[in-house]
Amino acid sequence: MASAIESEILRDLWYMAIPGQELKRGRMLGKKLLGMSMLLGRDAKGEVFAMRDICPHRGIPLSHGTFDGQEIECCYHGWKFNCSGTCTEIPSLLPTQKFDFERVLVDCFPCREVQGNVWVFMPRNEREFPDPLPEIPVIPDIDASHQRLIEKSIFPCSIDHAVVGLMDPAHGPYVHRSWWWRSRKSMHQKSKEFAPSHLGFTMVRHKPSSNSRGYKLFGEVSTEIRFELPSTRIEHIIAGQHRIVGLTTLTPLTDMLVELHQIFYWTIPWLTLARPFIRPFVRKFIEQDRDVVDKQQQGLNEDPQLIMINDADKPARWYHQLKKELKSSREEHRPFNNPVPHTTLQWCT
Repeated sequence: MASAIESEILRDLWYMAIPGQELKRGRMLGKKLLGMSMLLGRDAKGEVFAMRDICPHRGIPLSHGTFDGQEIECCYHGWKFNCSGTCTEIPSLLPTQKFDFERVLVDCFPCREVQGNVWVFMPRNEREFPDPLPEIPVIPDIDASHQRLIEKSIFPCSIDHAVVGLMDPAHGPYVHRSWWWRSRKSMHQKSKEFAPSHLGFTMVRHKPSSNSRGYKLFGEVSTEIRFELPSTRIEHIIAGQHRIVGLTTLTPLTDMLVELHQIFYWTIPWLTLARPFIRPFVRKFIEQDRDVVDKQQQGLNEDPQLIMINDADKPARWYHQLKKELKSSREEHRPFNNPVPHTTLQWCT
């Protein structure tokens, strides 16, 4: 099993909060992120922001109030705050009562919209941020206009088990057994090359396996799969002149609830026309993963000793090594030293 250190939710990193299309101009919403009540909003100019969803006056969530695109008004006493978290008005104060509004602050967090998704930087200390901030995972050859399909689900498990399930190469014929994907009969030996990459590792570009039926729709293709801490998986498919990208993010809402976003980008026109047909298959795929995690949790509740093997479980080992190294490099104030080697793994699936 992972140690207590490895099981910690990583901070001082960017986490995917919501797809940008869910946050309309002049709107706000409250959401849990890493156990913290967060207020997400988009101002009248279209800029996104994130702050604690707590009024510093009496502690009521600001998301219960109103937002006019410039200021948030608390529903309890009408205190107002701008999108930078600074108090701008306290209605109960008399004109003769002097008060420095700038002393009243709601903690804010770096918030960016990248390729159609809203990311929030979650620090170890709410009022201390590294300079410069780390990079947000970016998909090559794709922009927000290519975002075509979004699905999400809540997984009842820790972030570690959600991530390990995300990168597990051997569960396909059992969890995703379907006529349109894989079966036990289709299992055969596979060999994949891996290389270290930014805060993670990459399955080097290759032709998909012959038993991966879904890829056959696109003719001659190649794919590259990249994992990056804390919990992002990007599959980048090249099909001739076109690109198909699957972005999978896992964001811990609490210690035992993880939100998965599965987002697809593509440049193939006929895929957009086929979207109503594709969506049920994507949902089914996600449901299969969620259901097996739910079943797994029944056993994990008894805190069993878990066993990992080579080579199929090597990516899971790398994940825990990457977390440990990131934590150590920060504590020791030294550069991050990626522990993942350039190697080839083999397994049967």
